[in-house]
Amino acid sequence: MRARRGERGIWQRRYWEHLIQDEADYRAHMDYVHINPVKHGYVKRVADWPYSTFHRWVAQGVYPSDWAGGTEDSLGYED
Repeated sequence: MRARRGERGIWQRRYWEHLIQDEADYRAHMDYVHINPVKHGYVKRVADWPYSTFHRWVAQGVYPSDWAGGTEDSLGYED
């Protein structure tokens, strides 16, 4: 099937390369990664996902521990 579409290797069809531009772009990408378990219904709050780097960032003071704790609709992230 993939060969018929000219696909090969490991890349997904919807993949695109992106070079992080600045600190704001980096933070936006980190926010997106951290909100995904909530967005996809695995947990109600970002802090509830045990496999996230979010916990390390909270310990370092980057995020508050209640970041996106129930107001994730207002963040504006979509797939």
